[in-house]
Amino acid sequence: MNNQTLKIVITDLDGTLLNNNREVSLTDMKSLFWLGEKNIVRVIATGRNFFSVSKVLKDNFPIDYLIFSSGAGVFDWKNKVLMHSQYLPGYEVEQISKILINNQVDFMIHEIIPKNHKFVFHRSDNQNPDFERRIQVYKDFAVELNPETEKYDHASQILAVFPNNVDLFDNIQQKFNDIKIIRTTSPLDGDSIWMEIFPESVSKGHGIDWLCKKLRIDPEHTFSIGNDYNDIDMLEYTAEKYIVSNAPEDLKQMFPVCKSNIESGFTDALDLHFDFN
Repeated sequence: MNNQTLKIVITDLDGTLLNNNREVSLTDMKSLFWLGEKNIVRVIATGRNFFSVSKVLKDNFPIDYLIFSSGAGVFDWKNKVLMHSQYLPGYEVEQISKILINNQVDFMIHEIIPKNHKFVFHRSDNQNPDFERRIQVYKDFAVELNPETEKYDHASQILAVFPNNVDLFDNIQQKFNDIKIIRTTSPLDGDSIWMEIFPESVSKGHGIDWLCKKLRIDPEHTFSIGNDYNDIDMLEYTAEKYIVSNAPEDLKQMFPVCKSNIESGFTDALDLHFDFN
């Protein structure tokens, strides 16, 4: 592939396009503008909900589309239109919640898009600083769940927070069928494991596939850059892919590696593959 056949570039946000100060470098901003000048579609695919994205990106940020909440929503960034969204039906939310409660797991049930920054939460008796920190971040939108009175309405997702214990995560994951479970590293403490529970058809890869079909872009003209476990299906979907050097070691064994997020890895990935400058 060269820059004549490239049609779309998709990048993760935290730990990839954003540096450790949650800013985009001048080098990477120039690259985004360059892609726009070449009529190459620019997409951010992130686990953040739309409200959270709006805290770090201005309305005029140089992208064309946003895939948010790990693929549960697709947003036309230029025209400010929600294009696509998915949700868990209430009966599934209730079933999943009861399993998590019975297994003493801390979790949050997020409202449907576009209000999915609001949630109810259930805490166990375990010490879970990362879980408590997230509640504080969203304290104006968080309400404690009462299992005796909760109606279990439709939800965009359920998010469970685990210590850095893959065996525990895997044990709980095995209790579920016919839903999508995405593992990601907590963006808050950089150590805890988040279990994101979605409808079975939700993922960054599925969101990209939906958008490419909408835009009539063949997968062979796609390029992506990521940094974490929730980027795996995105990277596997696209024809060309890179992972930043600050990614977990096991992921760096799976995909080509570019510079880190503090070294303008986004631009480096483009430089590695295209006659970019």
